[in-house]
Amino acid sequence: MPSRWIACLVALCLALPVRAAELKIDLGHGPTVLGTTRLLARPDARTIVVPNDVAYGRTMRYHAVPLADLLPGIAPGDHLQFAASDGFTAEIPASAILNRLGARAWLAVEEPVHPWPDLPHDSRSAGPFYLVWTHPAAAHIGSEQWPYQLASISRTGSADALFPAIVPTATLPADSRVRQGFKVFKRTCFACHTLNGEGSATLGPDLNIPYNPTEYLRPDLLRAFIRNPQSLHRWPTAKMHGFPTQQDLSDSDLDAVLAYLKYMAKHKVTP
Repeated sequence: MPSRWIACLVALCLALPVRAAELKIDLGHGPTVLGTTRLLARPDARTIVVPNDVAYGRTMRYHAVPLADLLPGIAPGDHLQFAASDGFTAEIPASAILNRLGARAWLAVEEPVHPWPDLPHDSRSAGPFYLVWTHPAAAHIGSEQWPYQLASISRTGSADALFPAIVPTATLPADSRVRQGFKVFKRTCFACHTLNGEGSATLGPDLNIPYNPTEYLRPDLLRAFIRNPQSLHRWPTAKMHGFPTQQDLSDSDLDAVLAYLKYMAKHKVTP
């Protein structure tokens, strides 16, 4: 193809308008689709600064909308599912978004003409939509509650009700280490993994079928892997980034989630 035709094609592509992205929100009354242009034009949209951004690991500036304003009618007892285009699925209680402790959830919106930088371990940005938080520590918001590359937000039933095969038996004491680990598992691991074939995430493998990681990894290696997956095997393109600090996952919570996994290894349910 003559070089002048190539130049013309490049010029044509640059001249075409950039297609705005769309986010699907379903709170149980039928889905609503919100586009980039509509979101950025909202009167409550503003520029926010997010120190120590989870996805980028540095201070970031975003055009964003208060997330609660996009979810009318949600109640503290509701459960919300945030599904990303890569298979990551965060289950976040509405109480976290409606908290009055100082933490605030925002839907950051990527402008097509001013795209965000690529992620440190990805060839794409965190856009087109990204749930970010200001003052997250005030409400104990963890790193798995910052889903990026968002495609949809849905109001769902609780994970316990939707996925009974991941729930420990009711005969366990309420204060047992396994029950505490189950709570940690739902907040962290369940965003990427299924267990006993149940869950909505598709990013990582099942953690009980056919084998549970406690069955094939020594406890010290499993702990090290959860803290830093690259410590077990060198894999630069791996999606799992680990939980390196106490703020990401405390030693107590790590002990608890390992107790839960060890327990579930004896309670397999074949899909």
